[in-house]
Amino acid sequence: MKMAKRLLAGSFALIMAASLASCGGKGGSDASSEGKASKFEKKQEEQVNKLVTELPDKDLKNKTIKWLAHYKINPVDGKAPSASIQLFNKKYGGKITETITTYETRYDQLATLVMSGKSPDFFPADDMDTFPKGAIKNMFDPVDDYVDLSADTWADVKDVNDQFSLNGKHYIVVIEPTPDIVCFYNKTTIEDNGFEDPAELYKEGKWDWDVFEKMCKDFTDAEEDLYALDGYWYTRGIEQSCGVPLITIEDGKIVQNLSDPEVEKIQDRMYDLQKNEVCFPRADNDWNTRGNGENGNGLGSYQTLFIPIGIWGIEDTPENTKLFGDIAAGEVMFVPMPKNPESDVYYMAARVHGFTLCHNAPNPEGFAAYMDCCKLANSSDVVSKIWDEQLKKDYKWTDELIEMRKECYKLAKEHPVFDLQEGVSADLKTLMEQSVREGTMVTNGEAKSWTEVRTENESAVNYLLKEANAEMKG
Repeated sequence: MKMAKRLLAGSFALIMAASLASCGGKGGSDASSEGKASKFEKKQEEQVNKLVTELPDKDLKNKTIKWLAHYKINPVDGKAPSASIQLFNKKYGGKITETITTYETRYDQLATLVMSGKSPDFFPADDMDTFPKGAIKNMFDPVDDYVDLSADTWADVKDVNDQFSLNGKHYIVVIEPTPDIVCFYNKTTIEDNGFEDPAELYKEGKWDWDVFEKMCKDFTDAEEDLYALDGYWYTRGIEQSCGVPLITIEDGKIVQNLSDPEVEKIQDRMYDLQKNEVCFPRADNDWNTRGNGENGNGLGSYQTLFIPIGIWGIEDTPENTKLFGDIAAGEVMFVPMPKNPESDVYYMAARVHGFTLCHNAPNPEGFAAYMDCCKLANSSDVVSKIWDEQLKKDYKWTDELIEMRKECYKLAKEHPVFDLQEGVSADLKTLMEQSVREGTMVTNGEAKSWTEVRTENESAVNYLLKEANAEMKG
């Protein structure tokens, strides 16, 4: 039951994160991110339409592409289409039809459609669970015959796209790498406790594990219901700040890094934080965060110091983000997760915003044309400015928040950590979630040292990777 609660929370988070991702805007979602945006102003719509001259000329025989996901890609509730969809329609007369399923059943639905000869064209890769299993299981086809990822258009994301290839074939069209986890805090809490502002420490290169740990320990007071850390994702954020993913691909082979010295360093620190009981005790709250899973709860009431979560947590109206604090008054802020004090690099726990081409897709040419639209919208200063305007006007973001958001997207490009532990197999995903990922930092008093966690689980991890690698070769 405990794990069911945790998996449900994680599923919800991924649904939300994916529903916010769209094709456009330097450093993130475009100005009409699915399910979130208000309508474009006429002037903005005209600005986007002018971009069509930058798209390649193509005569699509089939102008419709089919989408399968657990969220809609077309606009809802009278909202405007994303810039990418607007461009797709304006330049190519293109449109997108949708098959909407659930997060839990989307792969079953994909298999059913493929086997019945009714394959969709494309599927989101943002959840980081399509690769490499999509290639291994022939759920997705290589994109290289339709999208030239070596072209100048894709030069800024070539290295990222190459990380999601096998045997020289690319299985994801990565539009851009995106931040997965950042560290949210409330400035009032920081000031009231006499701490230095993490954003200022970051600018000075002093926002590191030592400072983070000291703040966490100094703030925590269980008798006063004050806990330094809360949320569902702090283990992922802290863990990946070491710069080494637990599961990755090297030389075409899936490997694990459980014994890497950098992993051990951060896991030892995580175990120390848990022993000092700095985390909100979710085990005593039916495995929910403070406030039964409401994002940001505890920051606005000054009871929680840090909540590591995706930036999407505050890409919403003030009514829906008030638990974080008063955004318009400049109370809410976030920074990258802290760095190793022995390093000069801030690593960013990252995911990709991108798409896969479904096996036997009926319109791969249409898919490729839409990818061109996505990339253009994402690279456009016009779309980026529209999105910034919405962050200010509708979401009441400060200039400081907008600049930090851009900084985090920059880190996701320069120093991303892509962990593939959810993309290999269902069995590996379950093992990592239940026994490895939170092994040193579970909040039920059962945390173990990293040596214990590794000793108990490494053989099982190796077995599952050996199985996946053999299937990949076969």
